[in-house]
Amino acid sequence: MQKLKYERPVINKIQVGTAGKFGMKSRFKSIESIDNVPVKEMIEKYGSPVYVISEQTIRKTYRQAKQAFTTRYPKVQFAWSYKTNYLNAVCQVFHSEGSWAEVVSGFEYDKAIDNDVPGNNIIFNGPDKSKEDLIKAVKNESYIHIDHFDELYMLLEVAETSEKKPKVAIRVNMDTGVYPHWARFGFNYENGEAWNALNRIMLSKKLDLVGIHSHIGTYMMSAAPYGVAASKLADLIVGVDKKFGHKIEYIDLGGGFASKNTLKGAYLPGTDTCPSYDDYAEAITNAIINSGIDHENLPTLFLETGRALIDDAGSILGTVLANKRLANGKRSTIIDIGLNMLFTSFWYEHDIVPAQTASFQTEETIINGPLCMNIDIIRENINFPLLKKGDNVVISRIGAYNMTQWMQFITLRPKIILIDMEGKTHIIRENETKNTITDLERMPKHLSKKE
Repeated sequence: MQKLKYERPVINKIQVGTAGKFGMKSRFKSIESIDNVPVKEMIEKYGSPVYVISEQTIRKTYRQAKQAFTTRYPKVQFAWSYKTNYLNAVCQVFHSEGSWAEVVSGFEYDKAIDNDVPGNNIIFNGPDKSKEDLIKAVKNESYIHIDHFDELYMLLEVAETSEKKPKVAIRVNMDTGVYPHWARFGFNYENGEAWNALNRIMLSKKLDLVGIHSHIGTYMMSAAPYGVAASKLADLIVGVDKKFGHKIEYIDLGGGFASKNTLKGAYLPGTDTCPSYDDYAEAITNAIINSGIDHENLPTLFLETGRALIDDAGSILGTVLANKRLANGKRSTIIDIGLNMLFTSFWYEHDIVPAQTASFQTEETIINGPLCMNIDIIRENINFPLLKKGDNVVISRIGAYNMTQWMQFITLRPKIILIDMEGKTHIIRENETKNTITDLERMPKHLSKKE
């Protein structure tokens, strides 16, 4: 008979009467496998911590989003947001589902080309496009979204010597009733700047105006502002047609759809409060089809959704390093996952659960990472089971931005593995080593101690 593990006694306050905002339940449901692959098996094979991406979840999520829009609108094209997660394996999953590439730098553009994305299936956004970037994009017949007048003037120069006419759109910022107003990017709708840009493009006759674009914000908790944005973009499309007799081919509503993560300070969890794909699709498509755009010339709807398509597919597995009692009496559980690996912990209350059957006893706990920084906090206050050194944990919904905004700081970044549709695991990015860092360093001769 196996000896039961000792659990120290804990005094828990019993709340009589109304339940707390998340009810009375305190027992944690563990995650012992992902896509039927045991968590402890992956940690044993690939080390701790380790990122895990589920191909099955990516495909399922993408198809749900696509269905929400294609059942409501006749022409829809998704473009995978490279900045959200530009691991080649992840990008290839989206491309295999029919998604184009949306990039915001020359580096990301080259990555898309290396992933065999045709140039005319790449949308080039962002305020930082060099002249060389523009020349390359024009040559490849990519869609260039102009962010500011200096870029417009540079593109007009490129067009002078280009054999191909640049395909362009403008990015438009506007008041959709959302605070803060994303006024930094693109041309403003309300003050007439957007119209000024459109007129200059049309009158130059050097550029092919094929689209119009807006990205109104990030982690949008309401679908209604997208309807406002779509209506205003439709107004510009109708205006260009009326003034110049020119049909704009597509309308791009960018990204910003919320995932099911919970924002810090939120009263209810994101799973209960975030809009569904159907909510976003209803607001956007209703605005377009009810606008003044000729129904026989409806533009293609482009969507650059990133976070909402990848967050659920990502997890990070880790190990408890220690437990300690802080000066204020609160319990601290230290794990081997720090903010350098989980950047989104700055604004999300990430779900973190044991990877094995856990104690029924729970206690208010702060989950700290291993970094020598006081701000290395994964969860500031969570009613958590009493885990011991060596126990494993799973942090879910971390697929967006954590593998592009991560930092090499104090600890080296770990492996990333993909679980394919058949439940097989693949390393899609190796862990860093000391040489990964030092190979890029150069020692001035006067400081070198080597002969």
